[in-house]
Amino acid sequence: MSVTQGFAGEFERLLRWRRDVRHFAREPISDELVEHLLDLACLAPSVGNSQPWRFVSVDEARYRGAVVANFSAANARALLGYEGERAELYANLKLAGLREAPRQFAVFCDEDTSQGHGLGSRTMPEMLRYSTALAVHTLWLAARAHDIGVGWVSIIDPDRMADDLDVPRHWKLVAYLCLGRPLGESAVPELERVGWQARSSACRQVVHR
Repeated sequence: MSVTQGFAGEFERLLRWRRDVRHFAREPISDELVEHLLDLACLAPSVGNSQPWRFVSVDEARYRGAVVANFSAANARALLGYEGERAELYANLKLAGLREAPRQFAVFCDEDTSQGHGLGSRTMPEMLRYSTALAVHTLWLAARAHDIGVGWVSIIDPDRMADDLDVPRHWKLVAYLCLGRPLGESAVPELERVGWQARSSACRQVVHR
């Protein structure tokens, strides 16, 4: 593949505009586009070519209701961990688009998969979950390239989620994703805009040995 300067520039722009979306338009996304995005997500690298990711499309009202209840309980517990102004700020954050996003996926890691024959994951079993996280990131970039926003909901009880969605117990939740067209766009993370946490240059530091 020959990479042009224009492609490299557009890719950099994609990374800067990826952003975690919480505010979604309710208009539906076509099934064809969603299937295409999932196909692209499955191009992600995985340890031993294990492809351990399992995408569960959460569509029915009873399952979405269970997810909302899960989030609400986890969010209430999280709020108890803050005090004063930080607690007030947390309470006013919009931390999920569960009621608006037209498409939602729970992304699990199948830690009992025979695909890949354990190559690379016998010494580091966590590589299966890392591989699933790479699929999530690949889906995120692909969605953004098609003007679809993604929100990663992490304030959720992962063990309860397997029961909420009736999936095998050996599947471990890695991400709960909301997909939809964003109501607004910004290159600045929302948590930075509302004063929760700015980006830090510390993550750029490289340790030389």
